[in-house]
Amino acid sequence: MLSWLGFLMIAVFMYLIMSKRISALVALIVVPVIFAFIGGFGAGIGDMMLTGIKQIAPTGIMLLFAILYFGVMMDAGLFEPLIAKILKIVKGDPLKVIVGTAILSALVALDGDGTTTYMITVSAMLPLYQRLGIKPMILAAVPMLSLGVMNMAPWGGPTARAMSVLNFDASQLFTPVIPAMIGGMAWVIVVACILGKRERKRLGIIDLSQDHANGLAAGEMAAASADPLKRPRLIWFNLLLTVVLMVCLIMSILPLPILFMLAFAIALLINYPNMEQQKERISAHAGNALATVSMVFAAGIFTGILTETKMIDAMASTIVSLIPDALGSHMPVLVGLTSMPFTYFMSNDAYYFGVVPILANAAASYGVDPVEIGRASILGQPLHVLSPLFAAQYLLIGMVGVDYGEAQRFILKWAFGTSIVMIVIAILTGVISL
Repeated sequence: MLSWLGFLMIAVFMYLIMSKRISALVALIVVPVIFAFIGGFGAGIGDMMLTGIKQIAPTGIMLLFAILYFGVMMDAGLFEPLIAKILKIVKGDPLKVIVGTAILSALVALDGDGTTTYMITVSAMLPLYQRLGIKPMILAAVPMLSLGVMNMAPWGGPTARAMSVLNFDASQLFTPVIPAMIGGMAWVIVVACILGKRERKRLGIIDLSQDHANGLAAGEMAAASADPLKRPRLIWFNLLLTVVLMVCLIMSILPLPILFMLAFAIALLINYPNMEQQKERISAHAGNALATVSMVFAAGIFTGILTETKMIDAMASTIVSLIPDALGSHMPVLVGLTSMPFTYFMSNDAYYFGVVPILANAAASYGVDPVEIGRASILGQPLHVLSPLFAAQYLLIGMVGVDYGEAQRFILKWAFGTSIVMIVIAILTGVISL
């Protein structure tokens, strides 16, 4: 009964946000509260919600100061030279811009952190999208698709969890999956080409001859000098600060929230030493920060109730029990397919530490090597980055300025395609058995 209550809760949540009946923020708070009362958990609902909020609090703080930091960098003009350079390369072709977005986001995503991937990609590309008139939804979709593939790297989280819980090393579990990842990224490039051709047909190719591009760059430099917010003389300092921040993030020198708090304080102090200017810059980005962080804390309530009521555990047990014995020998493919909804509706911790060991034990009874279950379990990650429980997507959606429900409708089909492509390649290469 508890598992079906959980399934119904998620179904109602998805229906409400994708049909635009209510906002995602309201749905994340109201829907789980109603279902917790229906399930008879009213007495402990406050503690459940608070537990979820406490768990998500460091992420919320990190996103708050990350938005403020990159907002200051954009105000100061850090990305203007990069934008001018990209304009010269792409020559106003939306197709090249979108494919370039896929490549850039894939490279940045090598560090395995969704927040960093989205911040760098959007900060660099959003002004260019706005300049050329490309739909912002595409800038939300392409980095998500890239991260869905690159997040499978051993240091990205999911693979590390699978390796630890099943006691395999990277050479056994991850290395054989690399061809499938390459196929997944090829699919992302194909999607970028499809979307790029649509935008090229809609917008055309803007004529940016070399002289025009040089003139544009010169015009931007003049505009930067005239804009009181730009800090062209501090561009090398800002670049160095950003590089140091990224290195510290990758090396985990300090907790992520602390790193962004320190970096924001330094950036604001150096670029805008006047107190009034500092207040103005914080106010200018407060709306974007509030929209993103409020969604993250609302997701904490959703997660807290889903986890603390044990709905998520009951849902996992129900799905595992529904697998017929006759399909036991096909467990790797089934795990690959079910990893999509599992990782969409569950946190990676809940799935890899709670569900995958059960699946691996069940598969072993049918003579299936548990390492195949581990490999198959990470093939659904393209859907996980769209999960309401994946906090970094709220940052992406907030920075790009698109509706959460519309983003889900637009991206889900492409993300599903990514997982299917990787599962097929994994079967063809013998990584998982059919």
